Amino acid sequence: MTDAIQIERERGLLTLRLNRPDKKNALTRAMYSHLAEALKQADTDPEINAVLITGSAECFTAGNDIADFLQQPPSNLDSPVFQFMLTLLECRKPVIAAVAGAAVGIGTTMLLHCDLVYVSRDARLRMPFVNLGLCPEFGSSLLLPRLLGHAKAAELLLLGEGFSGEQAAEWGIATEALGSGEAALAKAREMALRFESLPPEAVRISKQLMKAPDRELLRKVIEEEGALFTQRLRSPEAVAALSGFINRH
Repeated sequence: MTDAIQIERERGLLTLRLNRPDKKNALTRAMYSHLAEALKQADTDPEINAVLITGSAECFTAGNDIADFLQQPPSNLDSPVFQFMLTLLECRKPVIAAVAGAAVGIGTTMLLHCDLVYVSRDARLRMPFVNLGLCPEFGSSLLLPRLLGHAKAAELLLLGEGFSGEQAAEWGIATEALGSGEAALAKAREMALRFESLPPEAVRISKQLMKAPDRELLRKVIEEEGALFTQRLRSPEAVAALSGFINRH
């Protein structure tokens, strides 16, 4: 589909690999569109049992490509970034993530919607939305306080504090922390391939039951966050912070 998203098929496993190493796998509008389309196709393909999302053994993703993002900021739920969010939220197949190195912004919040997450111990996760004059997205304002309690969630979302892969596993954001990026990817692939031997309809129904209690509330929160996020993009605070970020990078 694009060199920036490599798609690999191995038996019943579809791997979506972020491949933009010169930009630390920063996500563009085109990449979000390709990811959403691949997830939609996987969800309806009876030959696919699971989806694996990963980057490289050195970097998952630096988050949004700010320059690309500001050229055409998301304005509604039809925007590519929100289409990706909603497609991942609604995906009925198991989604596994393998994370190493930087996982910034949506690189962290998307993990809250994956079923299994394997990280390198030294992975560096961070959600610097407020630091950039923005606000939390992808349901993180709901999910993180529930998972971690308000005080720890406030540290991560209001102060934008970073944390390690080892901490992510301790806090339940990740399934397991491993010694390296290669080990995290190998473990993620091993566990993803296990779904090939499991009854697919039983897996689908079980995931549906686990997600059902919060599905509508979560979708509503994602929409509310998205509306505020797009407003914040045009605010003087965000314009100054994002311009400063671009100039530094």
